[in-house]
Amino acid sequence: MRYAFNAPILGNNEIIEMASVVLVMLAMPSAAQKELHIRVDVFDGMIGAFGRFAGDILARGISIYLLALLGWRSWGKLADAAEYGDATNMLSIPLWPFYGLLVLGAALYALVLAIQLVDIIRSGVARSE
Repeated sequence: MRYAFNAPILGNNEIIEMASVVLVMLAMPSAAQKELHIRVDVFDGMIGAFGRFAGDILARGISIYLLALLGWRSWGKLADAAEYGDATNMLSIPLWPFYGLLVLGAALYALVLAIQLVDIIRSGVARSE
């Protein structure tokens, strides 16, 4: 529209930003559950089965902590945005639903990682081979 008719779409950046929050935060738990994230196994041969086991536990533990922190901070932002009526600049889209989706995505992702963590611990070192 901008180049053909000299009429840019107003607020397109806001739409892209808000849609990105929704897509990313709601796609991450599903991708984690299906183990579709990209992995690079550079050190697997050097660290052995126990190293992979410990690395899986450590990575999931740190991720759960960071996602819980993200969700907690986003919950505070959600409350503030709802109380003060925060909205985007151009289109005045309310921000609180997007903070809510961010909280939901972080919580679901942390839940998936917690289930995987329990599964890894129950399976033991043998699963990491």
